[in-house]
Amino acid sequence: MMIKKLILLTLLFNFTYAQELKLFFEENTIKNAQTALLRLQAKDISNAKLTLLDKETLNLNFKKNSFKKNEYYALIPISYYKKPKKYKVIISYFKNDKKYFKSIKLNVIDGKYKSETITVSKSKFKPNKQRIKRTKQEYKDAMSVYRSISEKILWNEDFIYPMNSKITSAFGTKRVYNNQLKSYHSGTDFRAKVGTPIIASNSGIVRIAQNRFYAGNSIVIDHGHGVYSCYYHLSKMNFKVGDFVKKGETIGLSGATGRITGPHLHYAFRINGIQVDPLQAIKILNKLNN
Repeated sequence: MMIKKLILLTLLFNFTYAQELKLFFEENTIKNAQTALLRLQAKDISNAKLTLLDKETLNLNFKKNSFKKNEYYALIPISYYKKPKKYKVIISYFKNDKKYFKSIKLNVIDGKYKSETITVSKSKFKPNKQRIKRTKQEYKDAMSVYRSISEKILWNEDFIYPMNSKITSAFGTKRVYNNQLKSYHSGTDFRAKVGTPIIASNSGIVRIAQNRFYAGNSIVIDHGHGVYSCYYHLSKMNFKVGDFVKKGETIGLSGATGRITGPHLHYAFRINGIQVDPLQAIKILNKLNN
């Protein structure tokens, strides 16, 4: 009789606790190169983590959502080259010194991005040995920044666009340079005459403020929790590395620096080190406060 009571109490506890905990994707179907937002709502849990199962396993820690009580969240960036299919995500966490596991599915579909051909001057398209060395070092330094995840969240308001202008080239467009180089457009281009003010999408710390071969004058802002916004081809930079920037401040002026065909703003996002669609990232990040 006592054993039956214990089993009944255990089942009742597990059922009650299961109802107290909620685990869900903001959107459980996303395109390649987009970001998934996984929300975990529960009281008195700790050390919540997730693993996205694939050939290259992705491991992430949940962050406390400062906008919501008893909620944790994880941003899962999906690579542009990720194969479209359903991925299994394993979640683990501790409650009352006991470790729990749950699983959930994330459906990744083909973004079906468009293609375009671009012609640039040979001097910029075909770098010499010195330029190859420079671009490799610039890439290495940038990735070191993007892979650094600040545990402190640096924004407390919704993200905004860096300017109010027509989008001239969407994120993800497949690009062919001079019929030789194949890649994809890693950001969103906004129409901007030289000297147009560019504002910070949200508050954060400047981690890159440098002239680079491809991106020209570049400012990269760390917003915390692995979220970075990037502003390229500027004619002027108003901040230096280490400066704190407030949302809406003018970080610089648009220009035509770097390897481009004309003046514009190239706006990009990195989340947990991976390049993602910046406009979709803004949309999903602003869900945290809703």
